[in-house]
Amino acid sequence: MTKRVVLITGCSSGIGLATALAFARGGDTVVASMRNLAKADPLMKRAADEGLTVGLVQLDVTDDASVTAAVLEVERLYGAVDVLVNNAGVGYDGPIETIDIDRARAVYEANVWGPVRVSRAVIPAMRARRSGVIINVTSVAGRVPGGAFMGFYGSSKHAMNTLSEALFDELEPFGIRVACIEPGFFATEIMTNADDVPREDGPYRAQHDWVIDFYEKSVATVGGDPSVVANAIVAASDDPATPVHVLVGEDAVGFVDLVTSLGSYEAWKPVGQEIIEGVAGPRPT
Repeated sequence: MTKRVVLITGCSSGIGLATALAFARGGDTVVASMRNLAKADPLMKRAADEGLTVGLVQLDVTDDASVTAAVLEVERLYGAVDVLVNNAGVGYDGPIETIDIDRARAVYEANVWGPVRVSRAVIPAMRARRSGVIINVTSVAGRVPGGAFMGFYGSSKHAMNTLSEALFDELEPFGIRVACIEPGFFATEIMTNADDVPREDGPYRAQHDWVIDFYEKSVATVGGDPSVVANAIVAASDDPATPVHVLVGEDAVGFVDLVTSLGSYEAWKPVGQEIIEGVAGPRPT
């Protein structure tokens, strides 16, 4: 297989780090990006231990100038991007009524506008060559009904699924493929990173704590190895028959099958509460 130039966002930990290593093992030219290059040591140590070569570029997906500069740097050093993996994102939670509005906006800046920015930067060269792959790492949260306190996160993933479908149709005539990788629970730092602001006291506090306890315990107890997601991303980049939506993890498949079988939000809601109670205990009153 011809060596490809692969640009991956959000590579300081978790899925992004594992994906950079997975592509490098396959012999591709990997450019791992992150907002803060001071956090690159874990990736670079893992790469060195395996004898792999991984390039680095600073890229903040929420900043237009940073995205433009990073893509130009990649093209100058390595050539046009053949595979883009939009992995960077945040998982901030909070009540819709009271979450800090700038924090809510930050979810969309990272999870929606971020992939849009980076995609827009690489598409012209892909379109000129009539080839390329764009993989958006979304979530099973984009395939199931919204849940309390995760409204901005979940809706950002639904938005990226819809944008990916539109982009698939727009780019298919130019030989560019688009796919969504939709993981369930995996052992990443998304919940830890989202917990940098203490939850506020107020009318939602007990319910909020209960829901986040479910997510934290689920990541800790059933969260899979991020390399599973990384391997799914590499496989999607290799296989032209990859569908637009690719669920990763037995839990992700199970959730979507359950939602489909129930058929409505009203039917899903009590079942969803039962699932949370099975992990986090009875719902606070």
